[in-house]
Amino acid sequence: MAAPCGEQIHRQVQDYYGKELQKLEDLKTNACVTSSRPPLKVVRDALERVHEEVVARYYGCGLVVPECLASCRILDLGSGSGRDCYLLSQLVGEQGHVTGIDMTESQVEVAKKHIAYHMDKFGYQKPNVEFLQGYMEKLGDIGLADESYDIVISNCVINLAPDKRAVLREAYRVLKPGGEMYFSDVYASQHLSEAVQKHRVLWGECLAGALYWRDLYNIAEEVGFSPPCLVTASPITISNKELESVIGNCRFVSATFRLFKVLESSRAGPGQVIYNGGIVGHEQELVFDANFTFKEGEVVDVDAEMAAILRSSRFAEEFLIRASGANTAAPQGCCRKGMKEKICNPFQLLERLAAPGPASCPGGTCGPPGCC
Repeated sequence: MAAPCGEQIHRQVQDYYGKELQKLEDLKTNACVTSSRPPLKVVRDALERVHEEVVARYYGCGLVVPECLASCRILDLGSGSGRDCYLLSQLVGEQGHVTGIDMTESQVEVAKKHIAYHMDKFGYQKPNVEFLQGYMEKLGDIGLADESYDIVISNCVINLAPDKRAVLREAYRVLKPGGEMYFSDVYASQHLSEAVQKHRVLWGECLAGALYWRDLYNIAEEVGFSPPCLVTASPITISNKELESVIGNCRFVSATFRLFKVLESSRAGPGQVIYNGGIVGHEQELVFDANFTFKEGEVVDVDAEMAAILRSSRFAEEFLIRASGANTAAPQGCCRKGMKEKICNPFQLLERLAAPGPASCPGGTCGPPGCC
């Protein structure tokens, strides 16, 4: 029996999230449950202002709240009941805008129902959110134009899309130059067996469509994004014996990555950067990803990719960026002499988090080709 086709997968997912799942307790794994990493106070306060029905119908594998959001235009792929949209609506402010897209009609209806409630709660004169029904692989079909968003987010839904390349391709298309895709999703330690790929419940539980983590790097490069920056990772547990037997020895992780639409004009080799401490909630230090933490006023050596990201993105005004000396130049890739080896593999990050201390990349297993 072959794995289900794209249209069949869409129908199965719509039924699972529109009919079978009514509350978090209906889930059979923790793949679609928010990670336990504590959010900033400003985020906690914003969450408290979101309507209880919206929160009750929320499923996600991470908290997708990037930094530096004031006045940004944000697109949420697979916005569900709208929880993240209403949270971000407060962080972008009345001059910003948030668009949510979801293919499940009942979820979109829940989100739309509470627009007036939230705008009144936030004290906004006019809505800065909208919700559209459609497919994240076909954003043009619902009228989303090229280079129209500063940030694209997604929370544990790209795994539900049959064509991941199309999703990333569309995200790249609608992002402005220098824009970012910041998203949490589920990844597998290996390519999935046919038994997993055709399992209806595992599709709904975000596992049957999980990418082998190395494939994300390949797809991102094909589409045109900068190499993925790994931010966080959390283990996924399965509390169902039947599902465990189908999955076998494959492991799963929920991980947050950030991808950037880097301007070619920003590529100028490695550099040194100094964070000015101007981002609200991150005044003392900015934990950009698992590899780079920028403390206010501290000089940090960065590789060519990170230098280009900071130069071309909304973070440019938050840093003093200068080129490194000629003696610090090095080939492209995840590792550079004089700099610590980058963690690219979310499973390796889990191991490091579980056992703090110096870590290396034994056997070249920490990342894709060119990464350690």
